Amino acid sequence: MKVSIVIRCYNEEEHIGRLLSGIAQQEHVDREIIVVDSGSTDATLSIVSAFPASIVHITPDRFSFGRSLNMGCAASTGEVIVLASAHVYPLYRDWLTQLLAPFADDRVACIYGRQCGDERTRYSEHQVFARWFPEHSDPDQQHTFCNNANAAIRRAVWESTPYDETLTGLEDIDWVRRVMKKGWKLTYCAGAIVAHIHDETSAMIRNRYRREAIAMKSIYPDQRFRWYDFLRFWIANVFSDAYHACHDGVLSSSLVDIIRFRLMQFWGTWRGYARHGTVTQRLKETFYYPKGLTRQPPEDAGVDDGRAIDYSRLTNPGDEHVEP
Repeated sequence: MKVSIVIRCYNEEEHIGRLLSGIAQQEHVDREIIVVDSGSTDATLSIVSAFPASIVHITPDRFSFGRSLNMGCAASTGEVIVLASAHVYPLYRDWLTQLLAPFADDRVACIYGRQCGDERTRYSEHQVFARWFPEHSDPDQQHTFCNNANAAIRRAVWESTPYDETLTGLEDIDWVRRVMKKGWKLTYCAGAIVAHIHDETSAMIRNRYRREAIAMKSIYPDQRFRWYDFLRFWIANVFSDAYHACHDGVLSSSLVDIIRFRLMQFWGTWRGYARHGTVTQRLKETFYYPKGLTRQPPEDAGVDDGRAIDYSRLTNPGDEHVEP
């Protein structure tokens, strides 16, 4: 099937070259790339111009996450639309193949893949990824958690159900909620893995979670996140992160950042819910509950089976793309 890859971006010169290089090395070749840019002023567009990609422009005053997705999807021609954040990059050459495989089931409308961090990622963010994106796939996920930083949807479903352009975030969860009500299935594919890089200040972390909480309230208006929830989730997650950091031998270097990250996460969430209003229990468990105090054996990352992408030749974000 023909695949369209839609990438939303704004001033992503540090990351987008690596993503586009990783796409160029994918096994699945029948694809087009559409970059939706919301007014970049750095070298983003010149980097994109070195790749076979089309650019769709949206002015900052018209931007919303849902609107930029709708514009990218409207410009696409593929039967399937892959959605990727500009600051992710695939780890393996079969990322697209893995992500698209569940579409063999005609009832699947959306697939989202696994995400992890890299050496730049904060320790607590690693724990968030481990909680949100587990190692085992779920071919028929019953709750509506999804993430458009690494996902694929059927174009025909999008045409009848476009993204909500008024939300401040979580347009992916809202979209999945609406299409599942129509009988479509959601699949989580752990084999389709990308690294997702957040390089944020404390204020940016707080604002990200505040924006998402505002959207969650809009999607699920009957729900609350109270002062008590802020305290208990902050404390529980700091304790969980510290436990894992201790076992990983990095507690002394990570503890201050763990406390700060989790404070910003749940302070932002509480502020976003300031007008009172909680998430469904399954979503609350996914979003807010800590990873837990069980330890899993580390994955065998030392075996080179030929799937891993070598980014070492991409010496800086503006380099020519790496040929497959």
